[in-house]
Amino acid sequence: MSHQLFQSAVQRRLRASRRASYRRSLLDLHVNMLQAICDHQGKFINIFVGYPGFVHDSRVLKNGPIYNQGIYPPPERCLLGDGGYACLERPIRLLTPYREPVRDPVHAHYNAKHARARNIVERAFGMLKARWRCLFFKALEVSPTFVPKVVACCTILHNLCLADGDIVEPEAVGPEAGDNNNSPADRVDGC
Repeated sequence: MSHQLFQSAVQRRLRASRRASYRRSLLDLHVNMLQAICDHQGKFINIFVGYPGFVHDSRVLKNGPIYNQGIYPPPERCLLGDGGYACLERPIRLLTPYREPVRDPVHAHYNAKHARARNIVERAFGMLKARWRCLFFKALEVSPTFVPKVVACCTILHNLCLADGDIVEPEAVGPEAGDNNNSPADRVDGC
């Protein structure tokens, strides 16, 4: 059995003095990276939040508790990661796809199965983004030290919703889907 590793950006407002280190790409976003592990049902079983948005996926992994403390996965399991990570055997087992283009049909078959399995974590992040738009599409107006707690609460609530059978379709999520309304009514509930 495998679990999937994935990262996404969480937006928040920053004081002007700290803005440069939290920008992501060419966008004017101030973000923290959210690295998460999901099980086969899309339930979040581990999260790590806090690195600035410019930090590479593998650096976040190598500086997090999963890698340093070897707390997950158990010896009989492995993690699936995208091409932003290196394939690892120790201290954690992390399987990544073969680099494209692949010429060997066995490698192509592996990549197809890998992508299908990773679809679960991508769907889980899509549901998290649909449920808690404030994390990904609006700037959180909280202290930087409080961001991990807000994200943890949202992932716990996501898991409770899944356990109750509440499945949210991740389609049409984001500013490009017309979610750019920042009216006061949208801010009342915080999300």
